[in-house]
Amino acid sequence: MLEFLQSHLFSLVELLKFILEAISALCILFGLVTSLRLVFKLFNRRRVFPFLDVRLQFGSWLALALEFQLGADILGTTITPSFTALGQLAAIAIIRTFLNYFLNKELEAESELQKHQAQLQD
Repeated sequence: MLEFLQSHLFSLVELLKFILEAISALCILFGLVTSLRLVFKLFNRRRVFPFLDVRLQFGSWLALALEFQLGADILGTTITPSFTALGQLAAIAIIRTFLNYFLNKELEAESELQKHQAQLQD
């Protein structure tokens, strides 16, 4: 009975991991599409490449994708809790957490810069 439950749990976790990884890829794709739409929309208005706007738009989607990837990695180690897998998860979690932290800090700074520029234009 326990083996039956373990095999079904393994299948469920693998499915959830795949879904989270797919959502992460879709976030990146959606971020790319929305960023490109923003480029065309703002470039046609201003005739200047909207670098800051695009970075904020795409960076937000990347941060969300990183969260889903980290969730998928955590799920992956629940079914194979070896020391090697846990060590890999720790390294990946640290790297992705730092990436996400610094990406969010950069997005906050650029958002503040964008607000400041908008105040100067008013």
